[in-house]
Amino acid sequence: MSPSLPPDFELLPTGEPDAPVALVLHGGGGPQTVAPLVSHLAATHRVLAPTHPGWNGTPLPDDIRSVADLADAYLERLLADGTRDVTVVGSSIGGWIALELAVRAAAGTRFAGILRAVVDIDGVGAVVDGEPIADFFALDARGLAEAAWHDPERGFVDPADLTDEQRAIQQSNGRTMAVLAGRSMSDPTLLARLGAVDVPTLVVYGQSDGIVTPAYGRAVAGAIPTSEFAEIPEAGHLPHLENPAATWTVIDPFLARLN
Repeated sequence: MSPSLPPDFELLPTGEPDAPVALVLHGGGGPQTVAPLVSHLAATHRVLAPTHPGWNGTPLPDDIRSVADLADAYLERLLADGTRDVTVVGSSIGGWIALELAVRAAAGTRFAGILRAVVDIDGVGAVVDGEPIADFFALDARGLAEAAWHDPERGFVDPADLTDEQRAIQQSNGRTMAVLAGRSMSDPTLLARLGAVDVPTLVVYGQSDGIVTPAYGRAVAGAIPTSEFAEIPEAGHLPHLENPAATWTVIDPFLARLN
């Protein structure tokens, strides 16, 4: 039996109700890290912006124990809802989920037709020779800012400034991420499976990303027959937060060509 989302799980739609659908998938930092994507896309899309199970205090179902499980659960929900032609936009781990969705929804599968396109923003998940993913779980707050941001001072969050509630959520999110993504935040089979992706795919990486480098992103894009690659200057792991104008400059034309 396929993994499933809880019955009360919300996809949180926003934006234009009759417009093309965009599913925005956040990374380990939680839904606030993709808020600019949701706001930007809502002008032209009906945006579905869920909080992944297990994040921000939500329950993690027993049958969701990997990124692949979560991708299957999202596809099952979209299929049950009759939602098709979805553009999936994923950041970091959300990018990994987006790629898993695309592999699982390729032509000839029961999920074929659900996806329209994929935008993978600094996604993790693949194993690329010579381009290791940074050990996220070994980084302290300062080290994370140094690895993830072009301007580390802008991205640094002093743990001493967090409330007890914020600290508890951050720790809980980390535990969920460890369960689903593993310490390596990768699946050694993913890169080889990306050849099955058959929808237009835009792979976007920040020039200064030290979690997964642009060279890593180019390797991911090279494994996808339908992909194109774009590098965002003066940005790290979250280019839509650090340099949104340059990010929209590459994403918007890609989305316009889908119409």
